[in-house]
Amino acid sequence: MRTVLSLNNGWVFKKNETAVPDHVPAWRPVNIPHTWNAYDGQDGKSNYFTGPCMYVREFWLPDAIDPETRVYVEFMGVASVATAYVNGTQVAFHKGGFGAFRADVTGLVHFDAPNLLCVCADNTNRTDVYPQSADFTFYGGMYRDVNLVLVAPSHFSLDYHGAPGVAVTSAPGENGTASVKVQTWVENADPADFVEVTLLAKCGCTVAVQNLPAAAEVTADFTLQNAHLWQGVEDPYLYTAVVRLVRRNEVLDELSTRFGIREFHVDPQKGFYLNGKLTPLRGVCRHQDRLGKGNALSKEEHRDDVRMITELGANTIRLAHYQHNQYFYDACDEAGLVIWAEIPFISVYSKDPAGHENCRSQMTELIYQNYNHPCICFWGISNEITIGGDSDELVEKLHDLNDLVHQLDPTRLTTMAHVSMVPMDSVHNQITDVLSYNHYFGWYGGELKDNEAWLDAFHKMHPDRAMGISEYGCEGIIAYHTDAPKRRDYSEEYQAVYHEHLAKVIHERPWIWATHLWNMFDFGCDARDEGGVQGRNNKGLVTLDRKIKKDAYYIYKAYWTTAPFVHICSKRYALRAGETMTVKVYSNCSDVTLLVNGEKFAALNGDKVFVFENVPLSATVEVQAVSGDVSDTALFHQVAEPHKEYFYEDPTAAAGAATVKNWFETTDPELMRDMEIDPAFYSTRDPIGVLLDNPESAVVLGELLGSFAGQKKSGGATAGAGGMMGMLKNMFGNSTIDKLLGMMGTMTGTNMTDEEMQKVMNYANTKLQKIRKA
Repeated sequence: MRTVLSLNNGWVFKKNETAVPDHVPAWRPVNIPHTWNAYDGQDGKSNYFTGPCMYVREFWLPDAIDPETRVYVEFMGVASVATAYVNGTQVAFHKGGFGAFRADVTGLVHFDAPNLLCVCADNTNRTDVYPQSADFTFYGGMYRDVNLVLVAPSHFSLDYHGAPGVAVTSAPGENGTASVKVQTWVENADPADFVEVTLLAKCGCTVAVQNLPAAAEVTADFTLQNAHLWQGVEDPYLYTAVVRLVRRNEVLDELSTRFGIREFHVDPQKGFYLNGKLTPLRGVCRHQDRLGKGNALSKEEHRDDVRMITELGANTIRLAHYQHNQYFYDACDEAGLVIWAEIPFISVYSKDPAGHENCRSQMTELIYQNYNHPCICFWGISNEITIGGDSDELVEKLHDLNDLVHQLDPTRLTTMAHVSMVPMDSVHNQITDVLSYNHYFGWYGGELKDNEAWLDAFHKMHPDRAMGISEYGCEGIIAYHTDAPKRRDYSEEYQAVYHEHLAKVIHERPWIWATHLWNMFDFGCDARDEGGVQGRNNKGLVTLDRKIKKDAYYIYKAYWTTAPFVHICSKRYALRAGETMTVKVYSNCSDVTLLVNGEKFAALNGDKVFVFENVPLSATVEVQAVSGDVSDTALFHQVAEPHKEYFYEDPTAAAGAATVKNWFETTDPELMRDMEIDPAFYSTRDPIGVLLDNPESAVVLGELLGSFAGQKKSGGATAGAGGMMGMLKNMFGNSTIDKLLGMMGTMTGTNMTDEEMQKVMNYANTKLQKIRKA
């Protein structure tokens, strides 16, 4: 019988090491899961360690083992390139930090002596491995389980793209029936061997059995009566398929996998249907890292993430931007969450032909390793890939990935996430079965109302295309508070206002096939410095340490859950100046009563958001919100002056790195005059590609565009400023500054007037005309 032994404990580790030792050296002891970027990948210094690191441990095979046993080493995730050695011999080389892989080490292992296992993990940026550049930390390490797998010479396959060796395809039929096809693959079958396929109900009862002759591929077809469907969060019913390889009176190998029976489709005019029932998909995106742990999470921590997401009331998750842990997919099956699973083909397209092969390889692993999960309904082929430039070659590669997915799995739909600037009439909108956009109107630029304007315009232009929102969100830092929230103030209050608006927009448009909020949790991005918080993206509804749910969490709970609750917002805004204050309450109840120091203040009828004005302040005020049997309480304190720590002050503003708007308002006559251009110096008439070729003029362009966008750093985790400038050159190399700023204004809804554009161009010229051309 198959035996799986954990190899997670007892390793030693050394950074920046490639030499393969012949014994266990006296290095730092570590256990798996492990990453070397747990801290430097989240400290905001944009210099986290990337490079090769070596893991080493010994292992023994069990006593009294059959000498014919086949021995495999199984790695569930090593980032991002792994080279494995057993007793000094290389046994595996794997490119891609998110899929599982195995190595057959039979013939190299000692049955009666210790064996040395060495793994070199390397997260160095490479043109032949994705992701190339993205707005998150690329943690290195052996951060998922490592196992020793022992099987008989005749066994179910372990050698195909890390797949489990059994695949289940099911679909509802007529009159309560369902078809179930179980496929399995056998290595070294004898003529007399047979495969027993058993289907079990959730209770463990047998519902069907077949016995078939063993062969390289075995397929068992079933028709189930009174089939119990997997109905998402409403009823996530799971069956189990058990396959056994039998020789005479002995079971040589056994596998089991859970599956759910469901059918789904997307109607561009109505939305997502699960088993014939309209089920608008409303949920979140999720990154896998945590504070102080990076991506090296325990099984319990993965399941805890699912618990918080289901508590929110979400029914879908977009698992960004890579293959996630099998534990997490298992938990999503059990919770009934509909999953968008994708590969890290993100931001930048590598022209290295080996890079596209890596895309195909990671997509193949994603599909084969996760085929049996009923939660997965959509395969994502890319995210914001046109940031690095668009081309016919890129479109061809996207079509190739889309075709590959349909070839490997015709039962699911393909999708992709577009960056906001992709035009509505782009050819990219015709590649996948369904599509989504990443929009941040009301945060990086534009106004909140631009969200619904864009959505309605696209829906009108493409009534036959199912369109979703793959990302939307804004930063919310729980230290910052205000009575007058506004865009980009980083306050918890503005994040709440933003999501109040978006939640309502989404609720009113059930035809949007799926919405995925960015992000469920804050996550590590070492290149970021946002709102005085370094090293992370703060758009999460929950903090990176999973300790605090921000107020915006509860507006979605009000929309997406039915168990009664009330939540008083701005509890962390405890110190208030003035004689009165406004108290906001989120609830899924129809009425809320507010008590102040135990006395009834007011009662409101409403929908989701209840705002109580002119609540009296005193030295200490206890406020209680009540609806039926549920309540919430908060304490507020009156202070003489506004608490200055509640307000974020951008330190770069004092240093002169102001926004474009400040340039408009300048009174410096040199920046306001019409300037004559000296062709011996750089100017705004030069194409962006020319400006980027000179280091000094490239700095001017970078400052101009960075301030216009309100960002101090490139979001790229590995590309940095140079990588971002490379993207600009690919996309807009032949354009001029005014054309680029015009495009950015159209994308964000912040178009400049002619007068404003002239002032910006004069400002840029003043800088550029001081730089002589070679």
